[in-house]
Amino acid sequence: MNGLHERGAHGERRDASSGPAVPVPSPLVPHPSLPSPWAPAIDPDLPTLAPWTDELAPPVIWSVAGTDSGGGAGLSADTRAAAAMGVHLCPVVAAVTAQHSLGVEAVFPLPAGQVRAQLSALRPDLPPRVVKTGLLASAATVDALMAQRGDAALVVDPVLGASAGGAAFCDEALLGAYRHQLIPQAALLTPNRREAERLLDVAPGRLSVPLLAERLRALGAAAVCITGGDDASQCDGLALDWLDSPAATGWIALPRLSGASGGPPHHHGTGCTFATAAAAALARGFPVPDAVILAKMLTWAALRDGHEAGKGPGPLRPDRRFIDDARALPVMGFGDEVAPDRATLRRWRDVLWPSARKEVPFATGLYAITDRSERVAALAMSGRFSHVQLRVKHDPASGEEPLRAAIREAVRDMAGRTSTLWINDHWRLALDEGARALHLGQEDWGSLAREERAELQDRRDRRGVRLGMSSHSLWELCRARSVAPDYIACGPLWATVTKEMPWLPQGLAQLRWWCRMAGVPVVGIGGVLRERQWRDGLMAGAAAMCLVRAAEEMATHGCLSD
Repeated sequence: MNGLHERGAHGERRDASSGPAVPVPSPLVPHPSLPSPWAPAIDPDLPTLAPWTDELAPPVIWSVAGTDSGGGAGLSADTRAAAAMGVHLCPVVAAVTAQHSLGVEAVFPLPAGQVRAQLSALRPDLPPRVVKTGLLASAATVDALMAQRGDAALVVDPVLGASAGGAAFCDEALLGAYRHQLIPQAALLTPNRREAERLLDVAPGRLSVPLLAERLRALGAAAVCITGGDDASQCDGLALDWLDSPAATGWIALPRLSGASGGPPHHHGTGCTFATAAAAALARGFPVPDAVILAKMLTWAALRDGHEAGKGPGPLRPDRRFIDDARALPVMGFGDEVAPDRATLRRWRDVLWPSARKEVPFATGLYAITDRSERVAALAMSGRFSHVQLRVKHDPASGEEPLRAAIREAVRDMAGRTSTLWINDHWRLALDEGARALHLGQEDWGSLAREERAELQDRRDRRGVRLGMSSHSLWELCRARSVAPDYIACGPLWATVTKEMPWLPQGLAQLRWWCRMAGVPVVGIGGVLRERQWRDGLMAGAAAMCLVRAAEEMATHGCLSD
């Protein structure tokens, strides 16, 4: 029952003790973790999900944007990004440009009647879940779009000028339409810093990126992501985007890429690609923070694989394999980390460049969770569990001493045991009482002051204190990665009544994706009540599987019913 796994020659997951290889489809894909009318219920027992690009009836999105005669940006980039995301994109031409890889020579806005005719033709036959806007070129086009949009979510990429230079794209009338019509209706707004400053009519560099996003949300946008790939002022080798949304706020980081000769990579169409990928993810039912994570992944991988076409910057090359490329998974900071310190940036770099990180051994097998300190040693002595967690629900009215006594008892009783004792939350008391391993939920970590987080990280660095962290969604996985924990928990895998939460069951397919992408050991948790479940979880790649209600049954009988 050691639960060890090895990977076969073709990437399949194999049980090291017995059994044939389990074929894994290519690529692995995640699914939304929160309820959505656009995301069908997933059977949590399915070991894998079909790739998005294999769907017989993919989601429909519209892109209202301009053509690029050079094939790099605009609707050309949108079509490539949508194909990699496995959605059906309807390209609505708002403007025709005369351009090449070195710049834009002319922009020809289509008459509003022609734009209106395209939209009205699509509406009865191909209604969209999401509408993405790019180069609109006139305020009249905005009027036509808003009249035909219906209830589709709106992703606004405010194309106000060409990064390569040339003809202007946006006059004052169109700026007014952005401010008064599009931004107040946007589910997601995706400007770069220069575009954000122009939309707000502020001088370059006067406001920080987080403050720009805050001001744009004040204009009515539900969420804002200010992309930073073109911001040369960002340092430490990271490309940083700032997301401000109701569900999650913080920096999203991946390594800054360079071209083959050490200069900039081929980046023509980066903003179009990002916004279209986010729109496609929303159409798949992912919430905004997860959609932005997926857009960051696709854009980064496509930028890395961009190619030469002409004498200037070439286009990106999106590919469906971005979705399970662990190198493309970013880290995400917490909302109060508006100006990450040097230690935080160094930790993010260590996560994103794993060769710089020292591996810490993590015992595979089963992980018991109990709220009774007197049962900790018995669970460990049963020989069934590699890990035991004490998760005490503390009543503040009873004072600190009962909690301290429970932790002290657990630490004392686990001294000399081979199983690892993890204390959930109450980190300072736990360390005071001699604990060496902690587990924190993301709300627990987020509630700590920055000084407390720095102190806890210092204890990890200097004294070897271990840390596990929970995650329930793509953005929480990226946030957990930013802390560089010793393991990341993925759950709930199956429906559970242990605690009330909004998350859907993740299931084995999600667990398998987590294990490929996390970069650290993954612990599966939630609703594990049967023998088959924990064994399937280990087969999916989990380093350990948690038993909560079933822990006592396993300790007593050595197995669970099926």
